[in-house]
Amino acid sequence: MSAARIAKSLPLQVAAVCYRKRGAIIEFLLVKTNGGNKWTFPKGCTDARLSHSQAAAREALEEAGVVGTIEPRHFHLYLHSKGVFWQPAGVQEFVVKAFLMAVTRTRTPGEAMRAPTWFSAGDARLALSRGREVKYAAELHAVIDRALERIQPEKTVVPSYAESRAQRTISS
Repeated sequence: MSAARIAKSLPLQVAAVCYRKRGAIIEFLLVKTNGGNKWTFPKGCTDARLSHSQAAAREALEEAGVVGTIEPRHFHLYLHSKGVFWQPAGVQEFVVKAFLMAVTRTRTPGEAMRAPTWFSAGDARLALSRGREVKYAAELHAVIDRALERIQPEKTVVPSYAESRAQRTISS
């Protein structure tokens, strides 16, 4: 089965990949998952009354308390999982449309347990990896990489996760 066919057969969610520039540094805003043990991008279900980018902006406001300029078209698709295999519902996979959002204002989020926090690109990769299977961590690393390519296309800002691990291993 092709990747496109698999993607069409899975439920869809939307995510706001929220970022800000602090000088030469790009930071990403992550929120805690509902269970509170993992970091993720603000994301949720689509809404028939909203475009997908508007639904992603709504999630950013509700979960992270941020407002900004969101791109009208998604820049990346990734796989996300919810649940655990040992519970009755098991693991459910979603295709997530990721939209870039340049944050212009912050306020108290509607969902207090989300603990929105700014991370450098490298730290965001590490935070997104914790508690996830390698497959899903790699999906989230690709989101960071693609976002950096779109935000600063002329620069290679941060090495990939595998490269940074190799560099740490070599220098240890």
